This record gives sequence, C-alpha cells and structure tokens, in this order.
Amino acid sequence: MSASATFDAPPVDLAKAPDPTIKPTARLDSVDAYRGLVMFLMMAEVLRLSRMAELHPGSAFWEFLATHQTHVPWVGGSLHDMIQPGFSFLVGVALPFSLASRAAKGQSRGRMIAHALWRSLILVLLGVFLRSMGRPMTRWTFEDTLSQIGLGYPFLFVLGWYSTRVRWMALAAILVGYWALFAAHPAPGASFDFASHGVPVDWPHWMNGFAGHWNKNANPAWAFDVWFLNLFPREEPFKYNGGGYSTLSFIPTLATMILGLLAGETLRSDRSRWGKTRWLLVAGVVATAAGWALGALGICPVVKRIWTPSWVLYSGGISFLFLAAFYAVMDVAGWKAWAFPLRVIGMNSIAAYCMAHLFDDFIVSSLQTHFGPDLFDLFGPSFQPVARGVAILTVYWLILLWMYRRKIFLKI
Repeated sequence: MSASATFDAPPVDLAKAPDPTIKPTARLDSVDAYRGLVMFLMMAEVLRLSRMAELHPGSAFWEFLATHQTHVPWVGGSLHDMIQPGFSFLVGVALPFSLASRAAKGQSRGRMIAHALWRSLILVLLGVFLRSMGRPMTRWTFEDTLSQIGLGYPFLFVLGWYSTRVRWMALAAILVGYWALFAAHPAPGASFDFASHGVPVDWPHWMNGFAGHWNKNANPAWAFDVWFLNLFPREEPFKYNGGGYSTLSFIPTLATMILGLLAGETLRSDRSRWGKTRWLLVAGVVATAAGWALGALGICPVVKRIWTPSWVLYSGGISFLFLAAFYAVMDVAGWKAWAFPLRVIGMNSIAAYCMAHLFDDFIVSSLQTHFGPDLFDLFGPSFQPVARGVAILTVYWLILLWMYRRKIFLKI
C-alpha cells in the first residue's frame, strides 16, 4: 500500500458492524516518521551522553545533550521523558487506520476483539521478558512502555468503536478519577520512613503540602504494587520501585492513547489538510498549557514517573505539536525524502524496540572482534562512549533498512 495519504473516503462509522465495502485510508508518512523519531531517541541511549558530559566537564554542549537524554528525577520533563508518551500517543493515532483497514477486509468485530486481546497479552509478556533478561528468574513488573500499552490497549480498542463524545468523556473520567485517587490517599507525615521506601532522606525533590499526595513511593500506585506485585513469585518481596514507577500508570497512559485516538480520527476525517494541521496545533497548545497550569497552580504536579493527569495533558500536548509539525511538513507540504531514515525505523518499531534491549553488547563484541579492541578509541578515550554508540546505532539502522527493503515488518 502506498504510504502517501489521500482523504477522499469518508470516515468509518466505528459504532456499526464492519463493512467490507469501506475503503481503508492509506498510511501516513508523517506518522511513520514521528514514530521513527521516538524510537530513534530510545535507541540513542547507547550514545551515553551523560558519560560524555562527565568526560567533558564544563561543556555546555554535552551538558545540554545529557540533560535531554536523562529522565528528570520527579517533577517536569526532558526530551527523553517524551519517548514513552510519544510511543503511547502514536498507538492511539494508528488505531482508527487499523480499524478502517480491518473493516475494509470484512473482519468481524469478534475477530478484531480477539486480536486486540491477543496483542495486549503479547505486549505485556514481551515487556516482562525484556525486563527479565540476565536475571535468575522472571521479573514480574509492569511499568515499562510495552506492558503499560498492553494493559490499556483492550480499553482503547473498545473506545475505537464509539463516538468522539464518548472518547472525550472517557478521557475526562480517567483524568479526574486518577487525580481523585491520589488526592484522597493520605500524604506521608513527618514520621515517614524515607529509607524503607527507597527515597534518600536528603532527596531534594520531596514535595510538601497538597503536592505531597504525589510523592515518590508514598502514593496509592506504590501501595497497590506492594500488594499486587507480591502476588507473583519473586527473588525477594517487592517494597518499592527505585524510579518510583508503578503498574497503575497504565490507567493515565490509556488517557494518553485516547488523545492519540482523537488525533488519528481527525487525520482520517474529511477536514482539509490545513484544517487538520490547525486542529492538531490548537489541541497541542491547549493541552500543553493546561498540563503546565495544573502543576503551576499546585492542583496536580507534572510527574512522568507516575503519569499524573497533568503529565497526560502536558506530554500529550507536546505529542500533538510533534504530529502537527510532521504532518504539515510531510503530508501537506510534501517534503518527505529527508525523513526516509526515520520511516525505516518507524515502520518496524517493535523490531527496533527489541533490538535496543537485546543486541548492543553483541554488536560491540562483534565489531571489536573483527576490527580490533581499540576500535572505539580512534578519536581518543574521551570520545569512546559516543563512538561506540554511533557504531551500534549504525548497525541497528542497517538491520532495519535490510528488513525494510525486504518488507519484513514485525507486527503483533
């Protein structure tokens, strides 16, 4: 199917049974390119920019790059913090196109639901598998990107059959309900045992007052995991997640995917291309501003690690803006050739995700075997981390290019 999009066909009424006469909408280059950027940022962790900043103290250049390749400790966000919301958002964007394609093939609703449940299970288990690599037993936790998407995907899929009004209602219910859950949970008092919760006593990001309801490892999502994760066999009892991440974050992650679903249906609509661009831009500005305002006013801090409702809006708004930029440049203005390297990655995102978690040590050892142990010191020891990372990224991309040329795409 051609990747260039046309929007002559009317949008699919997903509240009705699948109709084999419906023509699917062609995939959008902009969506593939944006997904490619998100996956590239994830794979680019091998550049070890924080280590480069350490090797070049006082360098504003390396310090800036390191900052945006590092997750913020708690409140706020960096470019690196936009990887997971961007990927989750794009899952929602893709759903209307997927449903239209399946409806055009005459697939029954029951078959679609069965596939959605199967996909959800595979995503959750794949996340568990990747987190368990190198460990003596299965690591049953569910806070990573794939597991979070998998847990929320069946609910997103069901919403794909309903009207835009129902989707907005579901979004509002999740945001308000998840905020109320944290607001109602008792905030930690003066006697809080920091050490037993994995929080240093002098941790500078601890919040007081009403914001204390969203503190690290002292909130209802943490309390849920202390119960839930200990139902699984473990090396030792679960007490806390070192980064403060939690299973229940899949609920607000679902809200992020709903924002993507709304964006995807807009792209499938019969609006003009500039009309779609304007809608995405306005949605992006409004959502980003709303998320920031909730944090600034002390109503709900913007915390990615526990995916607060304000983070949903803030990061979702930025995702809208990224999508608007890619869509305007590629599918409206028609400037597409520059994004080919990103599309190669974006059209095989599952393969890229798995490679980034499995192959880096193998690639390094293989390159050193064939080109010598000092291969990555060609530019001096102070540039060894980035030289190593560039080599790994190059091999990743060449593998994905080989798969792209042969139309090998890993799908779940």
